[in-house]
Amino acid sequence: MTEERKVRRAGGRRRQDVLKHVVEVLIERGFHQTRFKDVAAASGVAVSTLQVYFGSREDMLVEALRTSTEAEVAAMRVQAGERDDPWDRLVGLVDRGFATPVPVWRMLMEFWSAAARDEELRGHSHRLQALYRAPFVSALGEGIRAGAFRTRFDVEVLVDLIVTTLDGLLYPRVLGQPRPSDDGLRELLLEQLATTLEVER
Repeated sequence: MTEERKVRRAGGRRRQDVLKHVVEVLIERGFHQTRFKDVAAASGVAVSTLQVYFGSREDMLVEALRTSTEAEVAAMRVQAGERDDPWDRLVGLVDRGFATPVPVWRMLMEFWSAAARDEELRGHSHRLQALYRAPFVSALGEGIRAGAFRTRFDVEVLVDLIVTTLDGLLYPRVLGQPRPSDDGLRELLLEQLATTLEVER
């Protein structure tokens, strides 16, 4: 069964409000400890109603994760879309990645930890990863086609460099560690990209 077929449509706007509470509870309690009753207490929505909205606990959590990821990707696209220059657009996406709110990192940490031990959750994580990568793939591809970027590397490899750098911030951010330095790491990543794409900064 695909993820799309699992998603129920009951609840409308109220359902979207509930999903925000799901994320809050997930961050606080962790993936495996988040139950219908915890979300009911946080949202004021009865357990029976949550079951109508989402079906299973896992479907509820996965939908909340997907919705949050989509919101982050939408924010990235807005920030990048405000810039006409291909390099400026790419920098905007990188900057948004560095500015990812700590609660989002905490949510992803909980989900990835659970997915490491669950094959079905790993499948969902692959779809979320593809969703997150898409704006970078688009920006780099458009820059290459426009002649603003020149590189011998495949677009997907360049996106690997960006996303693995950003993903590496997850645990230090969540744990409040002083390193890595955002400014220094950002400058190094952009320098690598500019050199690889033959962009004059």
